[in-house]
Amino acid sequence: MKAILISCVALVSMILSAAVAAEDCGALPKPADDAPQMKFRLKIISASQEPVLGPKSPGAEEVLGGFEGGTVIKADGAFHAFITEMTTGFATRLALWSSPDGDHWTRTRTLFASSGDFTGQDRRAALWAAMPVYDEAHGAWNLFYVAYRSKPSPPTAWYANYDGEIVRAVSQVKGRHGFAGPYVDADVILSPEKDSDAWEGLQGTDSFFPYRAMNRWFGFYGTAHTEVIPISSWRVGLASSASLDGPWHRCSPLNPSPIETHFIENPVVSRIGSNFLAIYDVDVDAAKSIGYSESQDGVYWTPGTRLELFTGPAIGARTPLALIEDGHGAYDLFVTAFIYGKDASGKDTNPGNLFHFKVKVE
Repeated sequence: MKAILISCVALVSMILSAAVAAEDCGALPKPADDAPQMKFRLKIISASQEPVLGPKSPGAEEVLGGFEGGTVIKADGAFHAFITEMTTGFATRLALWSSPDGDHWTRTRTLFASSGDFTGQDRRAALWAAMPVYDEAHGAWNLFYVAYRSKPSPPTAWYANYDGEIVRAVSQVKGRHGFAGPYVDADVILSPEKDSDAWEGLQGTDSFFPYRAMNRWFGFYGTAHTEVIPISSWRVGLASSASLDGPWHRCSPLNPSPIETHFIENPVVSRIGSNFLAIYDVDVDAAKSIGYSESQDGVYWTPGTRLELFTGPAIGARTPLALIEDGHGAYDLFVTAFIYGKDASGKDTNPGNLFHFKVKVE
């Protein structure tokens, strides 16, 4: 009888905990009786034959490792890439590059630079994945990005980027024209040290992209189990907030997202009509492709599918940055990719480069 009573108490406790988590995340719609089904399909219309931005581009002389995650927005009649520059070691810079057509890019400014510290002491040793979002309520751009510790890895784990947290910065130039900043850090909105769920790993929070749904904000955040080699999974979950400046709460009853069960990184969400489309990185499982998933409400998402971008052995897809409607029935898709080769000394290299595709949504 005592054991039954203890089990009942534990069950009630679990139910109450889930209820509190759901309340913190906000009221969630009931899932449909049937699993959501994909209606959209992405189809490539054209692709840049060469990278539109890479280590050999003018202005990228210090970007030895190439370019990686972030996003692209279209504002004031031009494209603007908020992108990660890999400089030396594990040091990075969050930079802004601009282009009139998506194919010719000019460096605008450094947004933030990491310390490159490799002792595990500095929370800003490596900075990644800058995501700008306009806050209508306060009339200012917010910039969300990941800050990691870094240190040498033992044979059994990966510590190059770990203990990641999501920082929110605010542009000091008010209004929609202030997307270029400068930005000043405001707060940390998600951290592995506060309210982490059991499915989250040593990497901490490795990405964050906010989007508007159901009259509030949701955001995909990611994590990986880098505490064990081989790494068992890279997954994402949802957080929510009534306002862009928080507080943000994990939507624990929904997490981790079922979009992918092994590898998914850096989801970026776009509106396609009344629906939502998330594009994301699947390079561990599909080295030539990106993944995408659809949602009718921004909460429940379809199982992911693939869009193959590359075929040759010398290139591998990495991170999709944005899907932007061009006003003529198509979309501009920006993706970073590794180009495999050798440097002047014969050493293998795989710098990140930016590619530009035109796609249809069918």
